[in-house]
Amino acid sequence: MSKITENKDELLRERKIQRVTLAGSLGNLVLLLFKFFAGIFGNSAAMIADAVHSLSDFATDIVVILFVRLAGKPQDADHNFGHGKYETLATAVIGLVLLGVGGMICWTGFVAVYDVCCGRELEQPGYVALIAALASILVKEFLYQYTAYEARRVNSKMMMANAWHHRSDALSSLGTTAGIGGAILLGPSWRVLDPIAAIIVSIFIIRVALELLLPCIDELLEKSLPADEEAYILDVIRSFEGVSDPHNLRTRRIGNYCAIEVHFRMDGSTTIDRAHDVTLRIEQQLRQKFGPRTYINTHVEPVK
Repeated sequence: MSKITENKDELLRERKIQRVTLAGSLGNLVLLLFKFFAGIFGNSAAMIADAVHSLSDFATDIVVILFVRLAGKPQDADHNFGHGKYETLATAVIGLVLLGVGGMICWTGFVAVYDVCCGRELEQPGYVALIAALASILVKEFLYQYTAYEARRVNSKMMMANAWHHRSDALSSLGTTAGIGGAILLGPSWRVLDPIAAIIVSIFIIRVALELLLPCIDELLEKSLPADEEAYILDVIRSFEGVSDPHNLRTRRIGNYCAIEVHFRMDGSTTIDRAHDVTLRIEQQLRQKFGPRTYINTHVEPVK
């Protein structure tokens, strides 16, 4: 694939991510304003917590929009392996925000439950809070399906992380709906369901945050590709006639693509043209598996 075609594909990918993220951010903006209104005027702690969660969604949308342009830049003199790890960093930021929001919602819920245990009576949530929760479920689930579909099409971990942020908000609103609905329909003694729902939802949010953060930590610490992918690389190299003993394999991820460095042996009488041709064909086959932007560095040694 030519450099011009590669850069064009990356530009199209970047625009797709920005367009999908912008659609999600507009949805988040409308929802967070409605949720804050419904939570304040509907006397619902769970809805206010849900609004804060939507605020984190909106903030992370902005992070994605800013970082995707950096991640899509080609390699330069200061970044020989490209800028792919900006995408990893953006994904980590989203995970950290989710972790913080989940912890805050959990703490707020426990404080409210403790107050009830101490004899404080909670106010009944209003129907406007229930309507906001139901609307949030529908909107956020749609945004999750749409964003996840496009993320798989362009192979963007950052956009998939944002999709899961939409899903976590839908789960948050689901728990919020149960808590608010129970508090309204079952009477004063059941109003504690509102903060309990917030606690349950916060556990889901924290789980999603960790699922996003841990792979980013591995990548930032230069963890190798999974064992089955490394085994595939070695099998590809061995499949070429005259090539043997692949060794010193080093792999790592760089955003949505990866880097592969490997040594292998060929007969000492092999011409430079022949060795070069084999090397190119090995690289082509590996890029069919790992993507056209895969960085590959091979070193040919004579058979011992």
